[in-house]
Amino acid sequence: MTVSIPQGAATGPEPVDRAVGQRLRSLRRARGLSLEAVASSTGLSIGFISQVERGLSSPSLRVLALLADTLQIGIGGLFEPGPDAPDPDPIVVFRKDRPELQLWRAGITKQLLTPPGGAQGMSLFHMVLKAGASTGDELFSHDGEEAGLVLEGRLTLVVEARTLQLAEGDSFRFESRRPHRFSNPDQRGRTVVLWVNVLGPASSAQN
Repeated sequence: MTVSIPQGAATGPEPVDRAVGQRLRSLRRARGLSLEAVASSTGLSIGFISQVERGLSSPSLRVLALLADTLQIGIGGLFEPGPDAPDPDPIVVFRKDRPELQLWRAGITKQLLTPPGGAQGMSLFHMVLKAGASTGDELFSHDGEEAGLVLEGRLTLVVEARTLQLAEGDSFRFESRRPHRFSNPDQRGRTVVLWVNVLGPASSAQN
């Protein structure tokens, strides 16, 4: 199935969309992949991918997961390393230096807590969902495994046919290939989740 540009999606470019688009284009070209090859792998239309790369369309988390799989990286690999000179042995990410990815249409902000770059076998995120924020009604899947801990608020997690309601202190784990989605059911307060994405051995070996 081909996914076309959502109605009203191209209303930018927003600075955050331009940054994400430039990162995706850079990663695609570094791997020698054409727009046609990415479209064939993801089921997204060439026009939509081009719009995303130019910052004219804001990609959903589902779209980013599809692109990350095709580029053989985890979601953490989509974060651009900081402007400072790269640490040859990155171990620590100081709070002031956290790379951030804003999915502003969805109301979700992800901060990468593990050093960007490298194999991206495991990525740890500080994720904030605004009141009513959601990844959308459509389930999505990608490579790897994920787990998390709700630090604040409530989280609705749908994995295949199961709808799970989590509160502060509740945690989860599931294979990312199981279709899933999540949202903040609270229309007044935010949700904060410590979220982990781990690529499987076969995926991480290709990075």
